[in-house]
Amino acid sequence: MIKRLLIGTAAGALGAAFAGGAWAQSGVQTSGDAAVEQVIVTAQRREQSAQDVGVALSVISGEQLVARGVATVNQLQYATPSLEITPQFGSGQPSFRLRGVGFDDYASNNSSTVGVSVDEVAYPIQAQTQGLLFDIARVEVLRGPQGTLYGRNTTGGAINFITNRPTSALAAGVTAEYDNNDAFKAEGYVSGPLSDTLSGRVAFVTDQGGGWQKNRATGQKLGDKDTSSVRGQLAWTPNDRADFLLSIHAGYDKSEPTGLYLFNPLGYNASLATIPADGSRKNTGWGGSAAFATLTGIAANAKPFHDTKSSGASLRAHGETDGVDLVSITSYEKLHRKEYNDWDASPYAYAGTYFDTDAKVFSQELRASSKTEGPLQWLVGGYYSRETINEAFYSDFYQSLLFDTRTTYSQKVRSASLFGQVEYALSDRLKLVAGLRGEDEKRQQFDFVTAGVFAPGAPPTNFSPTDDKSLKNKSVTGKLALEYRPVDGVLLYASVSKGTKSGGFTSYNRGDAAAVDGFKPETLWAYETGFKSSFAANTVQLNGSIFYYDYKNQQIQSAIYDINNGPIGAIVNAQKSHLYGGELELTWRPVPALRIGQSLGYKAGKFDKYLNDLDIPASVAAKRAVFIDRTGAKVGFPPLSYGGDIAYTWAVGDFEVEAQGNYAFHDKTKPLLLGARYDVDSYWLANASVTVSPAKGPWALTAFARNVFNTRYDLTRNFFLPLIDIAAPGQPATYGLRAQYRF
Repeated sequence: MIKRLLIGTAAGALGAAFAGGAWAQSGVQTSGDAAVEQVIVTAQRREQSAQDVGVALSVISGEQLVARGVATVNQLQYATPSLEITPQFGSGQPSFRLRGVGFDDYASNNSSTVGVSVDEVAYPIQAQTQGLLFDIARVEVLRGPQGTLYGRNTTGGAINFITNRPTSALAAGVTAEYDNNDAFKAEGYVSGPLSDTLSGRVAFVTDQGGGWQKNRATGQKLGDKDTSSVRGQLAWTPNDRADFLLSIHAGYDKSEPTGLYLFNPLGYNASLATIPADGSRKNTGWGGSAAFATLTGIAANAKPFHDTKSSGASLRAHGETDGVDLVSITSYEKLHRKEYNDWDASPYAYAGTYFDTDAKVFSQELRASSKTEGPLQWLVGGYYSRETINEAFYSDFYQSLLFDTRTTYSQKVRSASLFGQVEYALSDRLKLVAGLRGEDEKRQQFDFVTAGVFAPGAPPTNFSPTDDKSLKNKSVTGKLALEYRPVDGVLLYASVSKGTKSGGFTSYNRGDAAAVDGFKPETLWAYETGFKSSFAANTVQLNGSIFYYDYKNQQIQSAIYDINNGPIGAIVNAQKSHLYGGELELTWRPVPALRIGQSLGYKAGKFDKYLNDLDIPASVAAKRAVFIDRTGAKVGFPPLSYGGDIAYTWAVGDFEVEAQGNYAFHDKTKPLLLGARYDVDSYWLANASVTVSPAKGPWALTAFARNVFNTRYDLTRNFFLPLIDIAAPGQPATYGLRAQYRF
């Protein structure tokens, strides 16, 4: 029924688009003053109107991010249909899921199904994405496999952040806000010319305070932020055929993470008092063992913390001839992440974790593309990257399993690819698009070992010999598409594309290292059709898409059975599955002062063949591997997403007042492999703001409210050890003031 409704709604919307286009052609017009602004994107590696790109694409401007309270990558899920970003166990390791294509992994060594980049520089390690968003021009979210135009290949899609560039005229600005949780945030920039050919820009952000949770036993506050970042850019244009952009950034995060709460009583160890389920999501707890303190240097009563440093530099060089554009992007990124979490949310040492990750990524991309007008447009490119990761992962099981563990390893990844795409106009209204990509990747893991500590101060004992592993991934993927303009203002497109996500290694605690081999690459065939339309004198934009995905070797977080240690967490491959769904997005300017945006996404999926999901209780009882046949089961993700925003501006004397509201619906999540006990209920979130500014003046004052109705909701529910039922709560209602001044 839902599938028929989705197709019917899309067909109706398409009919409206045709009617609107025909209406516009017939000469019936409305006031052009109310037209929806043209958004220029670089999703296809050249500047185009978003309405001319035959891809399911959402664009959010920097101003819209601020209005919707989107300060981190994770919050982007409330501004984009069919996107979920979940912190793994509430940690700084995110899980991206776009159109149901995602990857759950709380280690740092595997790539995401969704590629994230900043100014065309890929962030292949998911923890790299957790810095603050600041001085952003726009965000482009592309759904479906991307690879024929990009250095990194993905199955789910791509999220591209584009920052503001240096300006030719002097400009500066500062913004500061304060809220009812004593959170203070300030950001600013200075931009302008340094000579006739050189300009620069410096931007910064700092976010402090704001903790809203407390220790249920001691009353100590938890959750204060302490994070800052700075970015500097130099743009040099020596002549009209060459330009260069050097970008350098650095930042730190010494914040306290959001604490977990107990949604069921905690009585894991019969010799210790049971802790009742928390009645408030603001309650949490923490604590560790003396053995863990000796192993990590973290005091037994220490608060959970982040201590992360990131930095990087990139150089974009652009040159052109009479017929060809040439681009080179060279980058180097560093991340040093230390993060301590309590995954039993109690003073007991049942499940504490500490990550110490050191990662470096070097990449080089070269592209050449056609520059002249004509029916044939082309792009070819090459990409090379090297990643190195050294990680130590510690677990405090001292009062649950009677030992603590330390897992250490190093990993190197070398990736090289060639990609290209051609577009050929068969007529004024019909275009053929074809792309191809070849990739060669090698992943090597060295000196993997898990050691146990059985008494405070005792030396770690290796559970198995150190282990080395290696995987080679070679793939050829591509895309074939048709774009058709039946009338002015309407674009129809249909495409078939193939994407791959590389295989990798499970890097959790495990006993016999040889028992967990690497998992295979996953492959996705994507079939998509959609439309983009602008009508009623461009006062209405209506876009829609429908997709069907054929998934092979989908990477799933499950477990394997080790004869010496029992069930052990591992990533496995489900043999075959399929997904389908679609999106509708509307932007409407009925009058110049009013802007209305709406978006709807729906997705569903099933496993067509999945025979190797470990039945943990049955395996423990039988002392051997017992599997559940998940064939026919639903893939667990929230099916429906809905969001919208409304903004109205009016004059009051010499001032302008803008009232803005936005809202998002996040559907219920039923994680198949965890069971109904860990379902995450659906929820609505609503935000609002009122801004006052002079009609012609440099300042603005905003009163804002986030989560206006104080919705109580969870980001995730999970367990690190069975029956230790924990949840990561979302932030309650927040109210504050924001002041802005631009010079």
